[in-house]
Amino acid sequence: MIKVFIIDDSAVVRQVAKEILDADPAIEVIGVAANPLFALERMKRAWPDVILLGLDGPGMDGLSFLKKLMAEHPLPVVACSAPASGGSPAVQALAAGAVSVVAKPETGLKQFLKAASNDLVAAIKAAAGSRGRTPVQRPKPGAGALLTDSTGGRENPGHAVANGVEAVVAIGTSTGGTQALEAVLTALPAVCPGIVIVQHMPERFTALFAERLDSLCQVEVREAKNGDRVLPGRALVAPGGRHMTLHRSGGQYHVEVADGPLVNRHKPSVDVLFRSVARVAGSHALGVIMTGMGDDGALGLKEMHDAGARTLAEDEASCVVFGMPKEAIKLGGVDRAVPLQQIAREIVAFGRDRLQG
Repeated sequence: MIKVFIIDDSAVVRQVAKEILDADPAIEVIGVAANPLFALERMKRAWPDVILLGLDGPGMDGLSFLKKLMAEHPLPVVACSAPASGGSPAVQALAAGAVSVVAKPETGLKQFLKAASNDLVAAIKAAAGSRGRTPVQRPKPGAGALLTDSTGGRENPGHAVANGVEAVVAIGTSTGGTQALEAVLTALPAVCPGIVIVQHMPERFTALFAERLDSLCQVEVREAKNGDRVLPGRALVAPGGRHMTLHRSGGQYHVEVADGPLVNRHKPSVDVLFRSVARVAGSHALGVIMTGMGDDGALGLKEMHDAGARTLAEDEASCVVFGMPKEAIKLGGVDRAVPLQQIAREIVAFGRDRLQG
């Protein structure tokens, strides 16, 4: 049984979330509380496996509680928040160590939670199977080992163009992926191949997530818009609630962002992106599948591999959840499994190799 403790200042959220989770035979809600301080005293008597933590509300200081929890007694936490203008507590919670985030609206809470019950249960189960991860330690600006080679010279992937076609990197990730992406992107130099990313995340959170990464990285990070060019030194994050596909005109790439049915229970789907990359980029692409529950991206990475792309998986030891990489490896679509800390260097090396021919 997965033991869950719910913390939220909304009585509706506490009641409905408890009903939804208790209805699953694999989950038991062992407590609810309206305030993190009250919850902490109760949890000290019996620690849960997962915490569902509300971040919004006048009586909540969920972010401070999360930071304290991660420092003193790390546990898998699923954050529950409404997107906020000018910044999101949920994005900050992910940076502080929350495994994932589920959305809640400003109004119509009861109806929304019931409609999203499958997503809530899946998030709790994914968190229970995770190892958790401490906040990312980012390299100091200009001091990253990735920016210099062993002889002291600067690595420069340039525009990574071979035979008139630009190189492109496609990354797919889910549970635990926000911190994994931060670790990779903050370690990249300003000049590297163009990157397209699918991170499973609710609608409207992806823009805030991309903005935060952009403020931390040397590469430009933005939420993708339909028609955006894939350029060296730019990373495009698929928007929540939309699929993203890669397209090519001559030697240049752009993305298309569109609605559509769920694929592998997700929108955006890693498989949708990877399959499009296999079709239009072939051997000019690098595919990377990282931490996440389920199998989204496994078939698409196999298609990239069969089309001549270089393919990598985050290794089990560094994954928060080894589901997606494990399934991709099973299908034979992965050239190598590497630690999270090595992925940025692999991207730089791929760009350099493509530049040389």
